[in-house]
Order: sequence, then structure tokens, then C-alpha cells
Amino acid sequence: MKRMIAMAVTVAALSAACAEGGARPLGPAPINEPATSSSPSPTGEPETPSPTPTQTMTYELWFNYDGYLFLTHRTEPFTAGVGSRAIEMLLGGPTNAEDAAKVGTSINPGTRLLGLSIDDGVAMVNLDETFSAEETPAIAVGSLSQIVYTLTQFDSVDGVVFEVEGTPLTNFGGYELDGALRRADLADQLPWILVESPGVGERVSSPVRISGSANVFEATVSIAIIDEQGRTVASTFTTATCGTGCRGKYSTDVLYDVGTTQPGTIRVYEVSAMDGSPIHVVDIPVTLTA
Repeated sequence: MKRMIAMAVTVAALSAACAEGGARPLGPAPINEPATSSSPSPTGEPETPSPTPTQTMTYELWFNYDGYLFLTHRTEPFTAGVGSRAIEMLLGGPTNAEDAAKVGTSINPGTRLLGLSIDDGVAMVNLDETFSAEETPAIAVGSLSQIVYTLTQFDSVDGVVFEVEGTPLTNFGGYELDGALRRADLADQLPWILVESPGVGERVSSPVRISGSANVFEATVSIAIIDEQGRTVASTFTTATCGTGCRGKYSTDVLYDVGTTQPGTIRVYEVSAMDGSPIHVVDIPVTLTA
């Protein structure tokens, strides 16, 4: 599940902050302002300055859907404090479009990031007291897993320890925290089917690449594309690299045909071995281009 952040430029600034000895703050997320330059024209008159293309970065945010982890992405101008930026965006919650698609969060609303540093592959995240204001088991494990999965997307982070107002968090809603939490500790928070692409609200064209990971019967992942009228305009299946008790990756291109560009749904699901009905359904609302 661990993947390196995708961006238009290298994340050397993040790696350097993590590689040197001792804890290093990732720091705030400054906005990268585009530089401008001007040069004389062939006639000798100065041309209007044109902005240098802004460098961008794409990173993961882990929310939840139907009680399990859900992966989404954000793309924005490059910043040196990408780790802090990712957590701040996670604490801000899903977008309106994601919320409409039933994507949620277990993290208490209003939680603020007070600090983030890395030492020898372990991120220390310091949150304000709002984070632990409610301590039900579901909120605890959901909140912890969202932050752990979001931070461990970076190669420089293997585990996460938590503080609240600078005090180590050792018990949260009955969940004992003994040392750093890693993805393997929270693997049961992954859904039967995880859709990594396309994302909620994405504009797609035919064929559309559908990918993710799954732990389903005989590794068979079923896919349907549904138009704005609720009609199925494509139906197929693919096979994950592992299944029936293990998680494997899947990826396939699906052809569809619609007359006009319109809202649609990518539906990824498992066919029940009991009665053939769709189970573990994940619906991703998208825009289907003609």
C-alpha cells in the first residue's frame, strides 16, 4: 500500500528534512509563488513578464467510507512542508463533492495540528485537545488510522506516534498506543475493495483506467459504469493479484459509450458467492465525457 508521493518535481526538501540526524520539523506549508521574468523582444522593446509554470504536487488523504478507510488525493502548488500540509488538509475534512459521495472522517471536527517532526522514520504528530475530546473505540481507531495512512505515504515515514498538547497519547478510546503505529497495525481498517483511481468528481474519458486493491473471493473484482439515467453503459471484471484471504492490486481499462458529457458513476464491487448479488460496493461519482 505504501507509495511514494506523486509530484511534478522531486520532494528533496522533504527527504532532506527527514534524513539528517535528530528530529526535524516538517514546518508549515508555504505557498509557492510563481516567479516571473522578462526579456527584450527582437525589436528591443521589453515583453510583458510571463509567469514561470507553477510546480505542483499530488499527495494522498485517507478518509473513510462505509466504516473503512477511503483514499483520495489533492493536487496543489508545491510546498516544502508537504507533510504538515497533508495533515492540515486531512483535519479540514472531505470536500463538498466527497461529502456528497458519503466520504467521511472519524477525526473530531476542529482538531488542529500543533507540530510535526520526523526522527529515524517515525513521525511525531502533536494535535490539540480537540482530537481526543471524544474517545469512543470507533472514533479512536478511525482517527488514528487516517493519520497513520496519510503520513506513511511518504518514504521517510514508517510509523507515527501521537501527542495531545505535547503530552504522549498512550490510550485513546480503549486503543492502547505502545510505540509507533504502522500501517500493518491498522490493516483491518482497509475495505474489501479500495478504489485508488479515478477519484471522486474526476472527469474521465473512454477507456477509463480503474485501479486499486482488494481482498475478495477468487480475486475477482467486478466493475460497472453507470450513466446519469442510471443505465449501465459498461460492465466487466478484472482479477486482483491476490484474493480470498489476501490483498492484491487490480487495474484495468474499461471502454464505455455515452452520447453527451454527463455525470456518471464508477461502481466497483464483489459478486456474492452465496447468491450473486453485489456486495462491498464502492460508488465513485465522476463526469463521463462523450
